[in-house]
Amino acid sequence: MGKPKLALYWAASCGGCEIAVLDIEEKILEVDASFDIVFWPCAMDFKVKDVEAKADGEIDICLFNGGIRTSENEHMAKLLRQKSKVMVAFGSCAHEGCIPGLANLYTREGIFERIYFDTQTTNNPEKVIPRPSTKVPEGELEIPVFNERLKPLDGVVKVDYYVPGCPPQPRQVWAVLEHLIQGKPPPPVGSVLGAENKTCCDECPRTREEKKIRKFYRLHEITVDENKCLMDEGIICCGPATRSGCGALCVSAGIPCRGCYGPPPDSPDQGAKMLAALSSVIDSQDPDEIQAIINTIEDPVGTFYRFSLAHSMIERNRK
Repeated sequence: MGKPKLALYWAASCGGCEIAVLDIEEKILEVDASFDIVFWPCAMDFKVKDVEAKADGEIDICLFNGGIRTSENEHMAKLLRQKSKVMVAFGSCAHEGCIPGLANLYTREGIFERIYFDTQTTNNPEKVIPRPSTKVPEGELEIPVFNERLKPLDGVVKVDYYVPGCPPQPRQVWAVLEHLIQGKPPPPVGSVLGAENKTCCDECPRTREEKKIRKFYRLHEITVDENKCLMDEGIICCGPATRSGCGALCVSAGIPCRGCYGPPPDSPDQGAKMLAALSSVIDSQDPDEIQAIINTIEDPVGTFYRFSLAHSMIERNRK
């Protein structure tokens, strides 16, 4: 019968999820022994035509990382979905859009204007921008179309399972791969794999005292107590609005949780849950004072929706 076929693909992301697969170290040999890797263009010389030549459903599992930003991303997502029995949104970009999804605050035209005309180091007097098709003496060159907004993977195809994280932790990556290698009955379709069902606060070793605060600080503005809850000290920490499973690595090192594992199961919107958490710690009943305290939060959207804007109820800035 042969080994099950595994595909891995990298769309609109930084590529950290590709490295996360290699971070399982010597266990990568077990992956090689257990799967026939039929598509992994980041690591081996595969072509799109190799996927196109396969029968529908011939690939057993596809680990797809990255959001859908371009026409090429969308084409590959649909092609791999067609050829794969199981499609896994692997990592935060495929899961919820991640940091590239913050570009949804702007229009495509606004993004191009900033990148190709307005940056301090841009020298583009002829106002040239990328074009999907360009005629040259040798023929016609084509590049992918830059879509109006970035979508998470399930915005264009059906996703069977989600593996959160930016990137997923090696131990969680291996737990997912081991589950597949051992052929265990999968959890219900749509489940989140490699994570847990509480919040990051439940894993955090710091002591919470439910203090009320009158000002929010950026991390460089104060000296952080290594034992106290960061939120109690006025540091915005997304632990209350983030799914557990990472082991609270950032907060254990004195860095506030940024939210890369996505919202916990009881919340459809990470930013809304974070706002609710903050409302309980603000030390004032006066509307003007409350507004003044809120004004000390730098970049609310980039803080509360750093990883999840494209998959949130907001999704994007409206024209």
